[in-house]
Amino acid sequence: MAGMPVKKSSIPGVTIRQLVEEIPQGCSTPDFERKPITLALQEGKNAIFRAVVCGEPRPEVRWQSTKGDLSNSSKYQISSAPGSKEHVLQINKLTGEDTDQYRCIAVNMYGEATCSARLTVIEVGFRKNRKRQKEPQEDLRKELMDFRRMLKKRAPPPAPEKKLDIEQVWQLLMTADRKDYERICMKYGIVDFRGMLRKLQEMKKEREDKMAQYVNAISNLRHVRVSKDGVASFALELDLKDFESKIYLYKDGEMIPYGFDNQTKHCLRRLGKRYQFQILDVRPEDAGLYQVKVEDTVVFSTELEASAIPPRVVVPLAEAHCEEHGDAVFECTLSNPCPSAAWHFQHRPLRLSDKYEVSVSPDGLTHRLVVRGAQFSDMGLYSLGTGLHASSAWLVVGAGKDKDLQTKNADHQLQTRKSAKDSRSDILGEGWSATQSSRSRYKPNAGGFSPKARGPKGYFSQGLADTEVQLGEAATLSCTLTSDLGPGVWFKDGVKLTAQDGVIFEQDGLVHRLLIDRVQGTQAGRYTFVAGNQQSEATLTVQDPPIIAPDVTEKLREPLVVKAGKPVTMKIPFQSHLPVQATWRKDGAEVVGSSSRGARVALGDGYTRLCLPSAGRKDGGQYSVMLRSEGGSVQAELTLQVLDKPQPPQGPLEVQDGHRAGVRLRWRPPKDDGGRAVEHYVVERRQAGRSTWLKVGEPPADSTTFTDAGVEQGRKYTFRVRAVTSEGAGEALESAEVLVAPEATPGPPSTPAILSASSQGITLTWTAPRGPGSAHILGYLVEKRKKGSNTWTAVNDQPMSERKCTVDDVRQGCQYEFRVTAVAPSGLGEPGPPSDAVFARDPMRPPGHVRNLQVTDTSHTSITLSWVGPDTQDGDEAQGYVVELCGSDSLQWSPCHVGTVPGTTFTIKGLRPREGYFVRVTAVNDGGHGQPTTLDTVVHAMPVTVCPKFLMDSSTKDSLMVRAGDTIRVPVSFEAGPMPEVTWLKDGLTLPKRSVAITKDDLTQLLIPAAGLSDSGRYTVVLKNLQGKEASHDFFIRVAARPQAPGPIHLQENVPGTVTVQWEPSPDEVQGPPLHYTVLMRSSSQGAWRQVADRIHTNHFTLLGVLPGHEYHFRVVAKNELGASRPSDTSEPWCLPRQRGKFTVKARSYREPDLSQKPRFLVGLRTHLLPPGCECCMTCAVQGSPRPHVTWFKNGQSLEGHPTAYSTDMLGVCSLVIPSVSPEDSGMYKAVAENPLGQAVSTATLIVTESSS
Repeated sequence: MAGMPVKKSSIPGVTIRQLVEEIPQGCSTPDFERKPITLALQEGKNAIFRAVVCGEPRPEVRWQSTKGDLSNSSKYQISSAPGSKEHVLQINKLTGEDTDQYRCIAVNMYGEATCSARLTVIEVGFRKNRKRQKEPQEDLRKELMDFRRMLKKRAPPPAPEKKLDIEQVWQLLMTADRKDYERICMKYGIVDFRGMLRKLQEMKKEREDKMAQYVNAISNLRHVRVSKDGVASFALELDLKDFESKIYLYKDGEMIPYGFDNQTKHCLRRLGKRYQFQILDVRPEDAGLYQVKVEDTVVFSTELEASAIPPRVVVPLAEAHCEEHGDAVFECTLSNPCPSAAWHFQHRPLRLSDKYEVSVSPDGLTHRLVVRGAQFSDMGLYSLGTGLHASSAWLVVGAGKDKDLQTKNADHQLQTRKSAKDSRSDILGEGWSATQSSRSRYKPNAGGFSPKARGPKGYFSQGLADTEVQLGEAATLSCTLTSDLGPGVWFKDGVKLTAQDGVIFEQDGLVHRLLIDRVQGTQAGRYTFVAGNQQSEATLTVQDPPIIAPDVTEKLREPLVVKAGKPVTMKIPFQSHLPVQATWRKDGAEVVGSSSRGARVALGDGYTRLCLPSAGRKDGGQYSVMLRSEGGSVQAELTLQVLDKPQPPQGPLEVQDGHRAGVRLRWRPPKDDGGRAVEHYVVERRQAGRSTWLKVGEPPADSTTFTDAGVEQGRKYTFRVRAVTSEGAGEALESAEVLVAPEATPGPPSTPAILSASSQGITLTWTAPRGPGSAHILGYLVEKRKKGSNTWTAVNDQPMSERKCTVDDVRQGCQYEFRVTAVAPSGLGEPGPPSDAVFARDPMRPPGHVRNLQVTDTSHTSITLSWVGPDTQDGDEAQGYVVELCGSDSLQWSPCHVGTVPGTTFTIKGLRPREGYFVRVTAVNDGGHGQPTTLDTVVHAMPVTVCPKFLMDSSTKDSLMVRAGDTIRVPVSFEAGPMPEVTWLKDGLTLPKRSVAITKDDLTQLLIPAAGLSDSGRYTVVLKNLQGKEASHDFFIRVAARPQAPGPIHLQENVPGTVTVQWEPSPDEVQGPPLHYTVLMRSSSQGAWRQVADRIHTNHFTLLGVLPGHEYHFRVVAKNELGASRPSDTSEPWCLPRQRGKFTVKARSYREPDLSQKPRFLVGLRTHLLPPGCECCMTCAVQGSPRPHVTWFKNGQSLEGHPTAYSTDMLGVCSLVIPSVSPEDSGMYKAVAENPLGQAVSTATLIVTESSS
């Protein structure tokens, strides 16, 4: 088949192969009018591929996939309607294995057409990472081995570095301090600092406009800080326009919940306008970008960096055992490296020596301590502290000569340590310090050794015990030794105590006591008693809860009574020495954020206050306030009673017509009497058509019925009832308008039904009325009117008994409505409802098909269509249109609206984003539905796709020449919708790291800060949209530098009187940019160089008119677009011998005028500011007689014979040329012109800027 001719299809992606050389007239190869589209569906859905195939004779169609055939009928359903060109492949209940490339092949006797479509199945849930059964068993073994290795390691894997979205970086910059701009820009790769400042000003203006609708002012921003207690906090002051505005907290773009106390991970503490967010128990995973939003506007952004989070203990120290003179090893693993971690023995810093060997693992996480040659004096508590967290463990030294005694002592120490461990917090589960312990009360009457006492049991018969006391009470800490170990020392939080600290030390034999007469809050802490090498520890806790005065508590027992609508302030004064948090509750629910709308809680110095701007009945109830501090808590309760007018009586208000007895009313008492008892009710009546209410009675409170006998028959009335208390009359319960019935008249007949309509007449029918007065009907009166008119015209003058009528008096083409009135002995009844409008014309033909159906606009949730009405030759005029929709994975059409569409445009709304749909439109009229018109392609609910293409103009170049070291900036404009994927390539590979590609809006830009020779090459930018369509643009960048100097110069005389200069070409002549040569010459070693030839593209030059007896020196310089090379000079001058002849000249004698003049500068030197690599030419004009000699100096040093600079003197115009300047050439330059009469000086400065990298 490789030799068969390939034809081009009008549909992209379709391949057609012709199987014969000539195709008869009227026949054709297969082709696709519509090919299958690529699908991406979730697992469990059905996928449907549709293809429309044409060709003569009709081709056969088959479907294939790259994984095999599609013979499973329950999984794959292939169908095609008889006589239809559409062929369908449906794949049921998609799984991840159905992801494949599916091909549709159409074949007839003249050719074959092929196209393909991709199906991608999106796996969800646990299926996304599950293993397939077809995977080899070796992968499972490898996975198990990796899992075992991970368990052995036990250290948590390093958290992946979180990358912020660029928009989040800008949000962070907007609220950051200016001193942090440079650090943030360097961290996130923002190189254009000035551009950053400009964009930041624009974004700040936009943010202020958004914030203006919610916030009056924002100030005192405090970025995140981590305290020594492991709490991260940040704060700001907000002046909100609406107190009820919602405040949200986000982390890395995801909203996180927070509470209002210290019971949750994230909490908000609010005092007035100041909002402080706290993150408790900070861990490495808490690092990220935190943002505060008011409603939908970001007002503050701050970043918690992982380096600011203190390390915590992951694997704590374990108890170590060794024999005497043996080595003991302690190991502790931290969550992240901590260079400041320090070892302690018995709570004292460990001094490093040959006895102690300290090491840290290469990753900085595992700290190791080795105790060499352990003695019994080395037994004790060893700990590793990181500043915030610590881990401790005991060292037990055994064996030796007194083995039994040491074993016994070790058992005592083990029991003591187990007792201490029972009261410690779980450092792995809670993250607290390993040296902290749970609190316990000391019981003096218990006797013996307290199980919660601290210290080795072998030396303490009773250790210190944790104690809790109230502020101002006396406290005693006591411990008992088993033997006298000498005088003991007391410590508080590691600081030695003395009598000046307000404590009393007592010793009664082996009993040591610490007495505090009146405990103050500052005396709470960790107390330690040390005797010899032994110690015992305990915690003293001082309870100092807030205090509410007794008189205040007594007043709160009486209910607080207020009137509805009035403001209410409930203020609770208290006394406290510690910071206090106040929580108000109503009926057990917290007030702030609950149903008490508008409530404001304030916490001041010595009081808390709850304010209700406008009290309502719902605000009444039982209130409580909980005052908490670190010293304890106290609660106060009060009752609020709100009085208001009563609510309306409970309805409905029943109205019964008692005929001559009057109208009887019935209601129920109000649900809420406003806090006061109902005294009576007020009943009022209003006649229809009037605006005044008439009071008709005041029934007592225990009566909920009333009869009004003052009504008149045949009139309509409305009644209302109010409840009255001592607070006044409440809202009224109003009834519907009722008719006090007179003698019954017939009711209205039904709506007339149209039996037939033509230009000759309209036939209609109806049904008889029902109800009182409809028993004896004399007949019916029929009326008609034109549609849009308010005037009814009688059809018959006398009542007709039949319930069917044909109206002949109609005008062809007009639209009429009809109604019927029943006639009874009591009179005419009410007219019935009008019929539907009907045309007086002959039956219509169904309309034709809609023309020019097209999609005019699409979005993520809508599709807009337009069309042209059907041709009247195919049927009668259309009266409306029906728009229908069918999903790409469904075969069922469904209407998109109710009724019909009157116009020729319609927008389908409520669609699923990016979902594909088929659309059709049908014209309808009274004659029925026309043929539907269907769009040939699937329409996706997404913005209109614009194929990616580049916007090129005359300024676009295919090749760029750049000087080495310069900045390369190549902008490329394009057009596409939606934003395509932009990829930059260099010589077909990804860009080097030193190259930066920036894409924004419809512009992508290549940026190379400092071009190097390696940056030369062909660069390609590729645009690719979601449909897979691509566009590419490439250009060539050549990076070059100044050329290298030419090679040696050779001189020869080919023609008498001439000299030919030849030189070796510059090494850059072959591979670099185009270059040329300049030849300079001077006639003596002291003469000035002058140019004799320029832009020479060969390697030789012939100088004419060479004079005998003169010496000629030559210099060749290579030049290109980027500058000139270093010069190449001749090693020996060229000289022709002079043949002197003898002749006599008799000169006339004359007196020459004296033109002597000392040198002076007509044009002085000027300052030059140049970048590195450029050519510098300093020029001045000097006059004098005799002709002055010009000498050049740099910083006082003569430039005579300088290797990189040369000077010229052309008729008094003197120049100093430096072909390629560098920073070393910067300095003060001076030209000195001298002749016998004097000298002149001109100076200038050369500044060579530093190259920017």
